[in-house]
Amino acid sequence: MEEAETTHHDDNRHAEKMAKKKAAREKIMATKTDEKGLVVVHTGKGKGKSSAAFGMIFRHIAHGKRCAVVQFIKGAMSTGERDLIVRHFADLCEFHTMGEGFTWETQDRARDVATAHAAWEKAKDLIRDERNSMVLLDEINIALRYDYLDVNEVITFLKDEKPHMTHVVLTGRNAKEELIEIADLATEMELLKHPFRSGIKAQAGVEY
Repeated sequence: MEEAETTHHDDNRHAEKMAKKKAAREKIMATKTDEKGLVVVHTGKGKGKSSAAFGMIFRHIAHGKRCAVVQFIKGAMSTGERDLIVRHFADLCEFHTMGEGFTWETQDRARDVATAHAAWEKAKDLIRDERNSMVLLDEINIALRYDYLDVNEVITFLKDEKPHMTHVVLTGRNAKEELIEIADLATEMELLKHPFRSGIKAQAGVEY
């Protein structure tokens, strides 16, 4: 009997605590009325940067919103996201694979710079097109890290030319501090463990 009374008391305390939290949360949410296109940065050494960004792209597709993807580095290898979008959702999402693989694969800086600039020109066209609600710039942070692109040019464009309601997502490790500074949302993926260190190669459906 005493144990039952204690449990009932704990349940009531929990309910009261949650009710207070709910009221506080609703009060905060009532002040959040603005909408704008976000600049979103996914960076860090951990896995999941592009995967999280593609999750946002698939949300757009699910809501029937037009979007676009420009891949700055990846290109030599097929990926599940690209195959799915190109085969089934090309009417809602433009997909441009402009890269030729990671920098150690091409071993040609001039070629990498030219490829990055071509990808950036395509990205600007897609961002300017207000029919696109979201544009994903996959692995652009790598191009910025190696100075294939001028980060100040990218930031100036996002500030001055990005339509007000267009979301732009930029992925890749080692994001420039200047880019993080102007982002509305920046997330750093932290690496805790990685199967590669145990001799396990990249696998379809997990890494690509």
